[in-house]
Amino acid sequence: MYIVIAGAGRLGLVLAKKLKEDNHQVCLIDKNESLCHRLAGELEGVLTIAGDATYPEILKEAKIEKAVVCVSATSRDEDNIIICNLAKELFNVRRTVSRVNDPKHLPLYQYMKVDNPVDSISIVARIVEEEASFTDVVRLLSIKRGRLSIVRVNIPETAPVANKSVKDIKLPPNSVLVSILRGTEIVIPSGNTKIFSGDEIIAATLIDTEKEVIKALVGKI
Repeated sequence: MYIVIAGAGRLGLVLAKKLKEDNHQVCLIDKNESLCHRLAGELEGVLTIAGDATYPEILKEAKIEKAVVCVSATSRDEDNIIICNLAKELFNVRRTVSRVNDPKHLPLYQYMKVDNPVDSISIVARIVEEEASFTDVVRLLSIKRGRLSIVRVNIPETAPVANKSVKDIKLPPNSVLVSILRGTEIVIPSGNTKIFSGDEIIAATLIDTEKEVIKALVGKI
């Protein structure tokens, strides 16, 4: 299956690697030219294109008309909506999937007929509401025949990531921090987001690297 991903941030990058491992053809688009140059050497078999995916000519360069799915994973809801709309209306892509950065914009995604808008904040909130009694380390969800795991960990004062920025944390391949639960606040992490003791981290990884992720976040259990 041919899949086009707009946005080579942490989410887009992990998704591209995972889909490539599952033998899909993947094209990754990002505005950052130097990042695309670097990824072209690192991501074997993944086509990388430097450009703004809100422009039809960039999508055309990505041969989006051949794509079965278009995923928009940029940090701007406006761009995600435009990209999905162009993919659907101009290039007849069968299915569009998008990251929703601000839940307030979800009705607009629905109005513009994005097939699968993924509102991670609402998903995390639902998980928290449904899982009232956590232990220190909990596997929250296992999907895709048990290959993908979502875990939650408490960050103690002695954790190796305490008081560090997300960009300075080394996680195993195919792993990403989904959110930080800080008191009543839900934080969607960026590279400059700091992690503090008392935070509760929700991370996505493969089942095989679950223990490595937990060790990277909290140290020895």
